[in-house]
Amino acid sequence: MSDDDPITDFTRRSVAVEGVEKTVYVAGAGPAVVVMPEMPGISPDVLRLARWVRDAGFTVHVPSLFGTDGAFPTVEGGREAVRRACVSAEFRAFAGGGTSPVTVWLRGLARQAHAACGGPGVGAIGLCFTGNFALTMALEPAVIAPVVNHPSLPLDDPGGLELAPADARAVRDRLHRDGLTVLAYRFEGDRWCTGQRFAAYRALLGDSFDGRVLPDGAANPAPPPFFAELVGTPHSVVTAHLVDDAGHPTVRARDEILAFLGDRLHPQGNRPLPAT
Repeated sequence: MSDDDPITDFTRRSVAVEGVEKTVYVAGAGPAVVVMPEMPGISPDVLRLARWVRDAGFTVHVPSLFGTDGAFPTVEGGREAVRRACVSAEFRAFAGGGTSPVTVWLRGLARQAHAACGGPGVGAIGLCFTGNFALTMALEPAVIAPVVNHPSLPLDDPGGLELAPADARAVRDRLHRDGLTVLAYRFEGDRWCTGQRFAAYRALLGDSFDGRVLPDGAANPAPPPFFAELVGTPHSVVTAHLVDDAGHPTVRARDEILAFLGDRLHPQGNRPLPAT
Protein backbone atom coordinates (compact mmCIF):
# COMPACT_ATOMS: atom_id res chain seq x y z
CA MET A 1 0.00 0.00 0.00
CA SER A 2 1.94 3.00 -1.26
CA ASP A 3 -0.93 5.36 -2.09
CA ASP A 4 -3.29 7.47 -0.01
CA ASP A 5 -6.71 5.98 0.76
CA PRO A 6 -9.69 8.18 -0.23
CA ILE A 7 -11.92 6.53 2.44
CA THR A 8 -14.91 6.66 0.10
CA ASP A 9 -16.57 3.52 1.51
CA PHE A 10 -17.02 5.05 4.97
CA THR A 11 -19.50 7.68 6.13
CA ARG A 12 -17.73 10.73 7.53
CA ARG A 13 -19.44 11.98 10.70
CA SER A 14 -18.83 14.72 13.22
CA VAL A 15 -19.26 13.31 16.72
CA ALA A 16 -19.57 15.56 19.78
CA VAL A 17 -18.75 14.39 23.30
CA GLU A 18 -19.08 16.94 26.10
CA GLY A 19 -18.82 19.76 23.59
CA VAL A 20 -15.72 18.40 21.79
CA GLU A 21 -16.24 17.44 18.15
CA LYS A 22 -14.08 15.01 16.19
CA THR A 23 -14.38 13.34 12.81
CA VAL A 24 -15.30 9.65 12.87
CA TYR A 25 -15.42 7.33 9.84
CA VAL A 26 -18.22 4.77 10.12
CA ALA A 27 -19.05 1.69 8.04
CA GLY A 28 -20.81 -1.66 8.35
CA ALA A 29 -23.65 -3.11 10.38
CA GLY A 30 -23.90 -4.93 13.69
CA PRO A 31 -22.42 -4.21 17.13
CA ALA A 32 -19.97 -1.32 17.30
CA VAL A 33 -16.18 -1.61 17.30
CA VAL A 34 -13.97 1.46 17.72
CA VAL A 35 -10.70 1.10 15.76
CA MET A 36 -8.27 3.79 16.85
CA PRO A 37 -5.43 4.91 14.57
CA GLU A 38 -1.77 4.28 15.15
CA MET A 39 0.95 6.81 14.44
CA PRO A 40 1.08 8.67 12.14
CA GLY A 41 -2.72 8.57 11.63
CA ILE A 42 -5.56 6.79 9.85
CA SER A 43 -3.28 5.13 7.30
CA PRO A 44 -4.30 2.75 4.49
CA ASP A 45 -3.16 -0.14 6.70
CA VAL A 46 -5.36 1.02 9.59
CA LEU A 47 -8.28 1.29 7.16
CA ARG A 48 -7.56 -2.22 5.86
CA LEU A 49 -7.91 -3.50 9.43
CA ALA A 50 -11.11 -1.49 9.88
CA ARG A 51 -12.55 -3.04 6.72
CA TRP A 52 -11.74 -6.53 7.99
CA VAL A 53 -13.60 -5.69 11.19
CA ARG A 54 -16.53 -4.29 9.19
CA ASP A 55 -16.69 -7.35 6.97
CA ALA A 56 -16.73 -9.64 10.03
CA GLY A 57 -20.15 -8.24 10.96
CA PHE A 58 -19.56 -5.06 12.93
CA THR A 59 -20.21 -1.33 12.64
CA VAL A 60 -16.69 0.04 12.69
CA HIS A 61 -15.95 3.54 14.00
CA VAL A 62 -12.54 5.05 13.18
CA PRO A 63 -11.96 8.35 15.03
CA SER A 64 -9.53 10.90 13.62
CA LEU A 65 -7.13 11.72 16.48
CA PHE A 66 -3.93 12.89 14.74
CA GLY A 67 -2.22 13.06 11.35
CA THR A 68 -3.83 13.29 7.92
CA ASP A 69 -6.76 10.95 7.34
CA GLY A 70 -6.03 8.32 4.68
CA ALA A 71 -2.42 9.40 4.13
CA PHE A 72 0.34 6.92 3.32
CA PRO A 73 2.85 6.99 6.23
CA THR A 74 5.85 9.00 5.06
CA VAL A 75 8.85 10.00 7.16
CA GLU A 76 8.12 13.72 6.95
CA GLY A 77 4.41 13.41 7.68
CA GLY A 78 5.06 10.96 10.46
CA ARG A 79 7.56 13.22 12.23
CA GLU A 80 5.08 16.09 12.19
CA ALA A 81 2.21 13.92 13.49
CA VAL A 82 4.34 12.60 16.36
CA ARG A 83 5.54 16.10 17.25
CA ARG A 84 2.01 17.50 17.37
CA ALA A 85 0.63 14.60 19.39
CA CYS A 86 3.45 14.72 21.93
CA VAL A 87 2.74 18.37 22.78
CA SER A 88 -1.06 18.07 22.59
CA ALA A 89 -3.01 18.45 25.83
CA GLU A 90 -5.12 15.43 24.76
CA PHE A 91 -2.28 12.93 25.10
CA ARG A 92 0.15 11.90 27.84
CA ALA A 93 3.05 10.61 25.77
CA PHE A 94 5.64 10.50 28.56
CA ALA A 95 5.98 8.89 31.98
CA GLY A 96 4.34 10.66 34.89
CA GLY A 97 1.56 12.16 32.81
CA GLY A 98 -1.13 9.69 33.84
CA THR A 99 -4.12 8.83 31.68
CA SER A 100 -4.53 10.66 28.37
CA PRO A 101 -7.54 13.03 28.52
CA VAL A 102 -8.66 11.98 25.02
CA THR A 103 -9.81 8.66 26.49
CA VAL A 104 -12.76 10.47 28.10
CA TRP A 105 -13.89 11.48 24.61
CA LEU A 106 -13.32 7.93 23.33
CA ARG A 107 -15.46 6.48 26.12
CA GLY A 108 -18.20 8.89 25.09
CA LEU A 109 -17.87 7.72 21.48
CA ALA A 110 -18.24 4.10 22.63
CA ARG A 111 -21.33 5.01 24.64
CA GLN A 112 -22.96 6.74 21.67
CA ALA A 113 -21.98 3.91 19.29
CA HIS A 114 -23.53 1.32 21.61
CA ALA A 115 -26.77 3.29 21.80
CA ALA A 116 -26.89 3.52 18.00
CA CYS A 117 -25.80 -0.02 17.11
CA GLY A 118 -27.17 -2.12 19.95
CA GLY A 119 -25.82 -5.53 20.85
CA PRO A 120 -24.32 -6.64 24.15
CA GLY A 121 -21.56 -4.03 24.06
CA VAL A 122 -18.72 -2.38 22.15
CA GLY A 123 -15.27 -3.54 21.05
CA ALA A 124 -12.22 -1.27 21.17
CA ILE A 125 -8.99 -1.81 19.23
CA GLY A 126 -6.00 0.34 20.15
CA LEU A 127 -2.86 0.51 18.03
CA CYS A 128 0.60 1.79 18.96
CA PHE A 129 0.14 5.35 20.32
CA THR A 130 -3.50 4.50 21.08
CA GLY A 131 -2.82 0.90 22.12
CA ASN A 132 -3.48 1.38 25.81
CA PHE A 133 -6.55 3.55 25.14
CA ALA A 134 -8.55 0.38 24.44
CA LEU A 135 -7.88 -0.70 28.03
CA THR A 136 -8.76 2.71 29.49
CA MET A 137 -11.99 2.67 27.48
CA ALA A 138 -13.08 -0.31 29.58
CA LEU A 139 -13.95 2.25 32.25
CA GLU A 140 -17.04 2.75 30.07
CA PRO A 141 -19.51 -0.07 30.90
CA ALA A 142 -20.47 -0.47 27.22
CA VAL A 143 -16.90 -1.57 26.32
CA ILE A 144 -16.67 -5.34 26.78
CA ALA A 145 -14.02 -6.40 24.22
CA PRO A 146 -10.76 -4.41 24.53
CA VAL A 147 -7.84 -5.25 22.22
CA VAL A 148 -4.47 -3.69 23.03
CA ASN A 149 -2.02 -3.83 20.12
CA HIS A 150 1.67 -2.95 20.64
CA PRO A 151 0.96 -0.11 23.13
CA SER A 152 3.82 2.39 22.93
CA LEU A 153 3.00 4.91 25.67
CA PRO A 154 4.68 6.20 27.70
CA LEU A 155 7.45 6.61 25.14
CA ASP A 156 10.17 7.09 27.75
CA ASP A 157 9.30 4.23 30.11
CA PRO A 158 9.42 0.67 28.69
CA GLY A 159 7.57 -0.68 31.72
CA GLY A 160 4.98 2.09 32.01
CA LEU A 161 1.25 1.74 31.40
CA GLU A 162 0.05 5.32 30.69
CA LEU A 163 -2.58 5.07 33.42
CA ALA A 164 -3.18 7.17 36.48
CA PRO A 165 -3.09 4.96 39.61
CA ALA A 166 -6.80 5.42 40.32
CA ASP A 167 -7.71 4.55 36.73
CA ALA A 168 -5.45 1.48 36.83
CA ARG A 169 -7.25 0.19 39.92
CA ALA A 170 -10.67 0.99 38.44
CA VAL A 171 -9.88 -0.83 35.18
CA ARG A 172 -8.53 -3.87 37.07
CA ASP A 173 -11.59 -4.00 39.31
CA ARG A 174 -14.01 -3.63 36.40
CA LEU A 175 -12.38 -6.43 34.38
CA HIS A 176 -12.35 -8.78 37.35
CA ARG A 177 -15.91 -7.92 38.40
CA ASP A 178 -17.36 -8.48 34.92
CA GLY A 179 -15.13 -11.38 33.92
CA LEU A 180 -13.59 -9.52 30.96
CA THR A 181 -10.32 -10.28 29.19
CA VAL A 182 -7.92 -7.92 27.43
CA LEU A 183 -6.36 -9.38 24.29
CA ALA A 184 -2.92 -7.93 23.49
CA TYR A 185 -0.19 -8.38 20.86
CA ARG A 186 3.42 -7.37 20.34
CA PHE A 187 6.52 -8.51 18.47
CA GLU A 188 9.23 -10.08 20.60
CA GLY A 189 11.93 -7.50 19.79
CA ASP A 190 9.73 -4.40 19.68
CA ARG A 191 11.60 -1.59 21.43
CA TRP A 192 8.46 0.58 21.68
CA CYS A 193 6.33 -2.14 23.28
CA THR A 194 8.68 -4.26 25.34
CA GLY A 195 8.35 -7.38 27.41
CA GLN A 196 8.57 -5.12 30.47
CA ARG A 197 5.35 -3.42 29.43
CA PHE A 198 3.49 -6.69 28.98
CA ALA A 199 4.81 -7.84 32.35
CA ALA A 200 3.43 -4.67 33.93
CA TYR A 201 0.02 -5.32 32.38
CA ARG A 202 0.01 -8.86 33.73
CA ALA A 203 1.08 -7.64 37.17
CA LEU A 204 -1.89 -5.27 37.21
CA LEU A 205 -4.54 -7.42 35.54
CA GLY A 206 -3.49 -11.01 36.27
CA ASP A 207 -5.40 -13.60 34.25
CA SER A 208 -7.54 -10.85 32.70
CA PHE A 209 -4.53 -10.01 30.49
CA ASP A 210 -3.99 -12.30 27.49
CA GLY A 211 -0.70 -11.08 26.02
CA ARG A 212 0.54 -12.79 22.88
CA VAL A 213 4.02 -12.37 21.39
CA LEU A 214 5.01 -12.94 17.77
CA PRO A 215 8.58 -13.60 16.58
CA ASP A 216 10.33 -10.69 14.90
CA GLY A 217 10.80 -12.77 11.76
CA ALA A 218 7.05 -12.71 11.20
CA ALA A 219 7.03 -8.94 10.59
CA ASN A 220 6.63 -7.49 7.10
CA PRO A 221 10.22 -6.68 6.05
CA ALA A 222 9.11 -3.78 3.83
CA PRO A 223 6.66 -1.58 5.78
CA PRO A 224 5.89 2.05 4.80
CA PRO A 225 8.76 4.56 5.21
CA PHE A 226 7.61 5.90 8.59
CA PHE A 227 7.86 2.40 10.09
CA ALA A 228 11.01 1.39 8.24
CA GLU A 229 12.99 4.54 9.06
CA LEU A 230 11.55 6.03 12.26
CA VAL A 231 9.94 3.12 14.12
CA GLY A 232 12.85 0.91 13.05
CA THR A 233 11.67 -2.31 14.70
CA PRO A 234 8.96 -4.93 14.20
CA HIS A 235 5.96 -3.22 15.75
CA SER A 236 2.54 -3.10 14.06
CA VAL A 237 1.29 -6.69 14.20
CA VAL A 238 -2.01 -6.30 12.30
CA THR A 239 -1.33 -3.15 10.26
CA ALA A 240 2.00 -1.96 8.81
CA HIS A 241 3.93 -5.14 9.66
CA LEU A 242 1.19 -7.60 8.72
CA VAL A 243 1.96 -10.06 5.90
CA ASP A 244 -1.31 -10.76 4.11
CA ASP A 245 -0.69 -14.42 3.29
CA ALA A 246 -2.98 -17.24 4.37
CA GLY A 247 -1.71 -18.94 7.51
CA HIS A 248 0.90 -16.26 8.26
CA PRO A 249 1.36 -15.53 12.00
CA THR A 250 0.20 -11.92 11.60
CA VAL A 251 -2.92 -13.05 9.70
CA ARG A 252 -3.62 -15.57 12.45
CA ALA A 253 -3.36 -12.70 14.94
CA ARG A 254 -5.89 -10.73 12.91
CA ASP A 255 -8.23 -13.71 12.83
CA GLU A 256 -7.86 -14.20 16.59
CA ILE A 257 -8.87 -10.57 17.12
CA LEU A 258 -11.93 -10.97 14.89
CA ALA A 259 -12.89 -14.16 16.74
CA PHE A 260 -12.41 -12.42 20.11
CA LEU A 261 -14.76 -9.62 19.01
CA GLY A 262 -17.27 -12.09 17.61
CA ASP A 263 -17.36 -14.21 20.75
CA ARG A 264 -18.16 -11.19 22.89
CA LEU A 265 -20.26 -8.97 20.66
CA HIS A 266 -22.42 -11.39 18.67
CA PRO A 267 -25.00 -13.37 20.65
CA GLN A 268 -24.31 -17.10 20.57
CA GLY A 269 -25.64 -18.67 17.42
CA ASN A 270 -26.20 -15.31 15.75
CA ARG A 271 -22.79 -14.58 14.26
CA PRO A 272 -22.64 -13.66 10.57
CA LEU A 273 -20.60 -15.66 8.12
CA PRO A 274 -17.21 -14.04 7.44
CA ALA A 275 -17.00 -11.92 4.30
CA THR A 276 -15.03 -13.28 1.36
